[in-house]
Amino acid sequence: MECEVLRSLFHRNHVKVITNCSNHDFKALVFEYMPNGSVVKYLDLHNYFLDTRQRLRIMIYVVCVLEYLHHGCSLPIIHCDLKPSNILLNVDIGSHISNIGILKLLGADKGNFYTKTLATLGYIAPEYGLDGLVSRKCVVYSYGIMLLEMFSRRKPNEFEGDLRLKQWVSYSLPYAVIDIVDANLLSATVKA
Repeated sequence: MECEVLRSLFHRNHVKVITNCSNHDFKALVFEYMPNGSVVKYLDLHNYFLDTRQRLRIMIYVVCVLEYLHHGCSLPIIHCDLKPSNILLNVDIGSHISNIGILKLLGADKGNFYTKTLATLGYIAPEYGLDGLVSRKCVVYSYGIMLLEMFSRRKPNEFEGDLRLKQWVSYSLPYAVIDIVDANLLSATVKA
């Protein structure tokens, strides 16, 4: 069923399924190749850089796919592990959502459901992490965390104690915005 659902998606910014391979011991999906890897490479390694426009374009493409998955499919599809490593970049740095294999179909009459599907700490909405309750709101939460990471270049779990990226940004607003934004973006703006 997973392969059928993935093959039925017709949005230009999700990684396309080329084919599937299976035998008794092995099952795999073969996806479209994305030559620039994942967004993680551009956030974690300092010899790679995305300017403000590229970051905005990436996040706009991501939200367009999410809107399609939530409202453009016959049954809404929830991506249960949205994070930078699941956003792949094509040759033009256009973003494509991958790992849609960790998805759930919402029934037509349901706004949420319970699951034991694993997601990544830091990006997971509290109600999903604590209770296994998945909804569109959980994906929007993950998107928001990813958006903060894209423009701060800080990981959601890199803080000490109970502090997390979301709280750090909240505590820093409105007076310390300059401390939140990735210094590379600020220096690129000054040079331009």
